[in-house]
Amino acid sequence: MYLHGTSKINGQGHLEIGGCDTSKLAETFGTPLYIMDEALIRQRAREYMEAFRASGLTFQVAYASKAFCVQAMCRIADEEGLSLDVVSDGELHTALTAGFPTERIHFHGNNKTPEEIEMALDAQIGCFVVDNFVELKLLNAMAGERSSKVNVLLRITPGVEAHTHEFISTGQTDSKFGFDLGNGAAYTAMEEAKALENLNILGVHSHIGSQIFEVDGFKMAVDKVAGFAIDVRDRLGLTFEVINLGGGFGIRYTAEDTPLQMSQYVGAIADSVKQTFESAGYPVPEIWIEPGRSMVGDAGTTLYTVGTYKEIPGVNKYIAVDGGMTDNIRPALYGSKYEAILANRANEAATEKVTVAGKACESGDKILWDLEIPKAETGDLLAVSCTGAYNYAMASNYNRIRRPAVVFVADGQADVVVKRESHQDIVVNDVIPARLAKKVEAAKA
Repeated sequence: MYLHGTSKINGQGHLEIGGCDTSKLAETFGTPLYIMDEALIRQRAREYMEAFRASGLTFQVAYASKAFCVQAMCRIADEEGLSLDVVSDGELHTALTAGFPTERIHFHGNNKTPEEIEMALDAQIGCFVVDNFVELKLLNAMAGERSSKVNVLLRITPGVEAHTHEFISTGQTDSKFGFDLGNGAAYTAMEEAKALENLNILGVHSHIGSQIFEVDGFKMAVDKVAGFAIDVRDRLGLTFEVINLGGGFGIRYTAEDTPLQMSQYVGAIADSVKQTFESAGYPVPEIWIEPGRSMVGDAGTTLYTVGTYKEIPGVNKYIAVDGGMTDNIRPALYGSKYEAILANRANEAATEKVTVAGKACESGDKILWDLEIPKAETGDLLAVSCTGAYNYAMASNYNRIRRPAVVFVADGQADVVVKRESHQDIVVNDVIPARLAKKVEAAKA
């Protein structure tokens, strides 16, 4: 397991994060447990902000809350001067409840409901990222009912296919997101938006995918967006104030991953924007980006307790943990890879190779393959690194398994930011219709 941030092996041979011994965290909070390294989250945020300040450009760094959205994270984003990208009423409600400044909230999504738009309009958020023609008209009408004019970016698909998993590549022509640049839909949308009196067009949004390890795709996107901006200016007389280039900056999950430094991504984007727009005689626009995974991904560690184990001679050895696909669906969904260690025996040499299985009633519930560790026993603690992004966010109650707690650790202190679900939480929304309740009572009689 790659040690980074505040992670280290302490004198007892235990994994320690944020000055907290993970064995003690397991005793106090139970397992499975999501552990978030607060100092590393703040470090990542500051790296982005400092890189942009060094570029000399006007900018906003908007944390993509879909990666990990809880009130405590919204508070940190605010404290670090970030804006916030939300994609649902639930994420918006979380931000509002946390007291996040509404003028720095951007609302995304390919199917915003009227109720969500109403909620965002009432909150007077900073910007809507409009995804399609239906939304364009709906947002204009609903803003008009309030006699208000709202800021919008139009999301375009620039036809740039990033080198990433097909399920998380979004900038290509065949995408559920945005107005296509290649077939003319983007220009038509801009033309229609300009004629709508309740929309203030700031510019465009482009996102090419996730877990990207190079800058060429971003440079290509800048070229495409700049070409579109010039065309719109020349034909419609509209000059973009803002270019949002999305997120997608990769992180290290395993030794196979080779991400760049945040400053390299930002530097390449900033240089490309300045050169491209200045050479065209176009005022350099304000640049927005939306890092999510790269802000929180490597700050997260999931701690499990080893339960049963099973060996198939000459084939495989399984160890089972008390979580699995219900708290980390990514291996089943994407084939994602992780690294892990026995957190309570972190200094011991590896003696066997195992597959780590979860407890869900699915053959596909596996989270690690060919993991080399010391011989694991029931009660050992397994720490899986880089689980801060999309793990809690995509957790489920499949098999009615309770979702884990989340703790922030910093300077030797651990604070619960999400409580572990109780058995009562599992059934809190269940309703037994009266006709069924009567049958039960009749049967008892």
